Amino acid sequence: MYKAIGVIELKSIPKGVEAADAALKSAGIEMVSAHPSCPGKYEIILTGSVSNVTAAVSHVTGRFDGYVIDSSIMGRIDEQVIKALFGTQTGIKGGSLGLIETFSASSAIKAADIAVKTARVEIYDLRVSRGMGGKGVVMLTGDVGDVTAAVEAGANYAKELSTLSSFTVIAAPHEELWEQM
Repeated sequence: MYKAIGVIELKSIPKGVEAADAALKSAGIEMVSAHPSCPGKYEIILTGSVSNVTAAVSHVTGRFDGYVIDSSIMGRIDEQVIKALFGTQTGIKGGSLGLIETFSASSAIKAADIAVKTARVEIYDLRVSRGMGGKGVVMLTGDVGDVTAAVEAGANYAKELSTLSSFTVIAAPHEELWEQM
């Protein structure tokens, strides 16, 4: 079964908590995270089958319409992205390092998915929202050519949405940098 990701951003923390509960009760989904993000906002990320994620996101956006800032459903997400969101992806410290930073969590998740489907890269880390002012960042490792192709593909996606903050590829990061990450 292919997994999907749903992201819902609300402009109220109390309503966000209530919406997270409603999402869990509406369909057979798993909660990746539900937490305050930027000051005064609440972000919900959930996963499951495409149909269950669609049902949960539709239920929440319909019921909490006046509080929803944005929502997104992404189907057929690469397993690396799901593992990275749950914090179970074991990134490899080595090779080249590529980073894509976006202004939203959902665009970072989709950029990560596009990147890993473009070239032979591994997700080293995927961070969304917390402590980053609502931004998202994906870190990729692999051979420099693959990392460059993957970063360009993910960054181009975010650029088309006007959510790209910045991106870079470091061909051979210093050993001490790897130890600090």
